[in-house]
Amino acid sequence: MITLLNDDPALLQRLQAGDSGIRRIALLDLADIAGEEHLPLFIAALRDPAAEVRAEAARALETWESPEGVAALAIALADEDGEVRAAAAQTLSELKDPSSAAALLPHAAHALPSVRAAVLRGVRELRVAAGLQPALAALDDGDATVRREAVSVLGYLKHPGAVGALTAAATGDAAADVRRAAIGALGYAAGAGLQAGAAPGASGAAQGHAGNAAPGAVLAALLGGLADPSWQVREEAAGTLGKLRLPAAAAPLTEALDDPYWQVRLRAARSLGRLRHTAAVPALAAVLAHAIGNLRKEAALALGEIGDPAALPALAAIDQDPDPEVRKAARLAAAQIRQGGAP
Repeated sequence: MITLLNDDPALLQRLQAGDSGIRRIALLDLADIAGEEHLPLFIAALRDPAAEVRAEAARALETWESPEGVAALAIALADEDGEVRAAAAQTLSELKDPSSAAALLPHAAHALPSVRAAVLRGVRELRVAAGLQPALAALDDGDATVRREAVSVLGYLKHPGAVGALTAAATGDAAADVRRAAIGALGYAAGAGLQAGAAPGASGAAQGHAGNAAPGAVLAALLGGLADPSWQVREEAAGTLGKLRLPAAAAPLTEALDDPYWQVRLRAARSLGRLRHTAAVPALAAVLAHAIGNLRKEAALALGEIGDPAALPALAAIDQDPDPEVRKAARLAAAQIRQGGAP
């Protein structure tokens, strides 16, 4: 590998200096001029005795996405130094070439939860079918961060065979952030016809996760999310129900306008507008008096989408709202209603 820099002996000397600071700066300088042929030098630097050099090498490898580099970064995820681990994880999260998955997936069952989570995070961006079974299996992981990353992989894949697993995670996972991620990932269920078939080739625990999820089970999971103890889960459920435009969600979303947290109310208002649920007009009109401007704005916009002329007096009443964004939303909503509502 030394012969790679025969034309620049000064840089080579700095890369081999006894001072780790000099080696790190030399690595930065090399990154500015290096081509793919210099990749072995950066991979070798991941084994440097100094953590600062190893971390710089991990960051520099973002420039070249190759199986050798991905494999070396995956090993670096278990580095004894936290900065090196974080740098390797960040670089892996920027992967774009689906062929990189072959070098990354063998580490999905690593003994360290941080490594498993980082591997799944990298696989998520690649959107490869090969990530389906490892992600399904990781839903049983004892670490909540790993389970959350597994849910993200399944959400990115948008595979109908994962809907059953996501439904189960949305209702049964002990960690609120995993439940929230699962509910958000179910937002693609409409594209899958709210159906989930078994994932091709899945076996064991993965096959159990990927079993059929009836449309009613998916809807029940999402509606159940509106009553979750965590307000973040309720907020995600309110938003996902609107994305799916499920008529059966209209009444529960109207009730969610009374949630103790304004963030949940805001998502519920937005979703009711998407559903064009006329029966929610009185409840949305009442929200126009809320102290939080963002919530008043969303309620006004939702009334415009619903398009019911009965909302015009309530919108006229906030035409002089102290928040200019609310006033603008009220005027747009009123104009939309007069023009016949949302298309």
